[in-house]
Amino acid sequence: MTTAYSTDTARWAAIERRDRAADGAFFCGVRTTGIYCRPSCSGRPLRKNVAFYDSREAARAAGLRACLRCRPDEPIETLAYGFGDTPLGLALAASSEAGLALLILGQDRTEMREDLAARFPRARLVEDETAATPALVALARALDNGRAIDLPLDERGTDLQRAVWKALRDIPAGTTASYAEVARAIGRPLAVRAVAQACGANPVAVLTPCHRVVRSDGGLSGYRWGVERKQALLARERAAKEIAA
Repeated sequence: MTTAYSTDTARWAAIERRDRAADGAFFCGVRTTGIYCRPSCSGRPLRKNVAFYDSREAARAAGLRACLRCRPDEPIETLAYGFGDTPLGLALAASSEAGLALLILGQDRTEMREDLAARFPRARLVEDETAATPALVALARALDNGRAIDLPLDERGTDLQRAVWKALRDIPAGTTASYAEVARAIGRPLAVRAVAQACGANPVAVLTPCHRVVRSDGGLSGYRWGVERKQALLARERAAKEIAA
């Protein structure tokens, strides 16, 4: 049992704030409905109707069944995340045991946490600045010279999306490619729109450099984290390339 949730008071407080870090530490049983839930479940039971259980087995032994909303019997994946300041603003990095799952840019910690939670609705989210360090170091290096440290990635996407993201990492720093060129690179020359959508869905800012993809006429088009950031990234990379030359 996690120390932070060792008392009924602490457990109820976790339920009230829908604390996803508490998922797996205990389970919430609701007498009136006969179900048990994760602490982060969106349901809102009354305190008088709630009992706490250390395990799923204990909840089932009490005659309760699993909630269909939060699905407490499904495996819980833990994502550790942290924040860091960069020349392009605030960054959030989140990693699983498999590797870096998310790296986003923003300005507001609350909004960025909400983005993380929305992308991984079944994950247990634990804030841990040290866990984010490798990704933030890689990001700092990429911003410095356009070359990213090779990190293991935990990519969640379709086969086409993953193919696009790999093709993006093959675009040399200081250069750009059009959406049509990326489509040809993955062997799907007619999938230009799908390539653009995959760029927009890119979960790893800068390290998977969707900022290097432009329109066929050279225009910057859009960027998930703002066109101004895209301009700044390309300018930094071109400057670093000129210095290296």
